Amino acid sequence: MTRLGTRGSPLALAQASAMAARLRGLGADVEIVPIRTEGDRLLEARLAALGGKGLFVKEIEDALCDGAIDAAVHSLKDLPAGVPAGLALAAFPERGDPRDVLVTRTGARFEDLAPGAVIGTSSPRRRAIVLSLRPDLVVEPMRGNVDTRLRKLEGGAWDGVVLAAAGLQRLGLAPAHARPLDPDVFVPAVGQGILAVEVRAADRATRSLVERLDHPPTRACALAERAYLGRLGASCNTPMAAHASFRGDRLGMTALVASEDGRTVLRGGDSGAPADAELVGLRLAESLLERGAAGVTALRV
Repeated sequence: MTRLGTRGSPLALAQASAMAARLRGLGADVEIVPIRTEGDRLLEARLAALGGKGLFVKEIEDALCDGAIDAAVHSLKDLPAGVPAGLALAAFPERGDPRDVLVTRTGARFEDLAPGAVIGTSSPRRRAIVLSLRPDLVVEPMRGNVDTRLRKLEGGAWDGVVLAAAGLQRLGLAPAHARPLDPDVFVPAVGQGILAVEVRAADRATRSLVERLDHPPTRACALAERAYLGRLGASCNTPMAAHASFRGDRLGMTALVASEDGRTVLRGGDSGAPADAELVGLRLAESLLERGAAGVTALRV
């Protein structure tokens, strides 16, 4: 029996169920083990104030290290750049839609929103991009599961919300007025749309099983984006982004670093061979640092 750990949110359970189904298709017996994390216990607080990345991960990784579970399914964008000693990211299944989506009650495009319209988002990255493009809008923080956010939108709490396309798709949700946002403008979070399956590095049997879920093009994108994240030393409360994708046989990458008020935005891009994915991410991070990224965001360098 392979015990698969995950958060207990509807989205996390849907993601774990999809991975469990694939493992069962490979002949494994799988049990899903929901684990409550600090981030889940503090859903009404703002992520930046709570410490950002790792809030939805630590208890799950502790259970993995302790042997209470055999593998864990994470949204890659929840993971810090460093993996704890003794653990390994054994698989990055094929990436879902990495884009952000604007959902409104009226179907308005982002550029057509009325001045003063209120946009809800839990992400400093999304806040920074929205305000950099439309400083006339009001951005308010929000927490809660995806369905909760959509209900609040319908109830008039906001004029629009910005959500991850992959999350909507994995939950089987298709809001009537959802508009995907250009990923070259609304650069996605590092790892957005990617799942990571984590195992104990020394558990050869589980690792061998899980590695069969790996999608090499997605792995290349994940490695590039995580190398960028690691070089910047950034966390969830730092408005930064990076998105790698294949353009023919080349790996292309766009990135962004911004002040949370959106007044300062640095954008950049790079490309390279898929085998050099981490180098592409590091090189792009270095180019933004040379242009003053550390000064914009007070990152550790």
